[in-house]
Amino acid sequence: MPPPAKKRPPAPRTSLQRTREEHAQETAQDYAEMIAELIASTGEARVTELARRLGVTHVTVNRTIRRLRRAGLVTARPYRSIFLTRAGLKVSRESRRRHDIVAGFLRSLGVPEAVARADAEGMEHHVSRETLRAFLHHLKRKRGGAVPSR
Repeated sequence: MPPPAKKRPPAPRTSLQRTREEHAQETAQDYAEMIAELIASTGEARVTELARRLGVTHVTVNRTIRRLRRAGLVTARPYRSIFLTRAGLKVSRESRRRHDIVAGFLRSLGVPEAVARADAEGMEHHVSRETLRAFLHHLKRKRGGAVPSR
């Protein structure tokens, strides 16, 4: 009997692979953030309001909510409010924190508030941990230790 074939080690992850993985997480992060924001501001998150705020159809929201349920990020029943699970809350908080750090960094460079918030919306999903740490380090030095918040 021949010896078992050696498995090749996995290939190093490329920047393109990283970007694809990040794109796959963007929607979940955006929905988790918006659900948390709606619950905080109105006491509930409903499909129609998510669709309005995200600029998509209610059909798109329903499909995405089904995916988020399967991923364990939300609980939802037809014609009822949508709630974040512990995992969904964690995703929302992490995404919000990244957004605030990126926006704070951009503002520290002189970018106007509205532009910094808008630009951070896309950048927050793709910034590496190393870059985020560098942004935080810059902000702490510039502000004497203060970290940006909403």
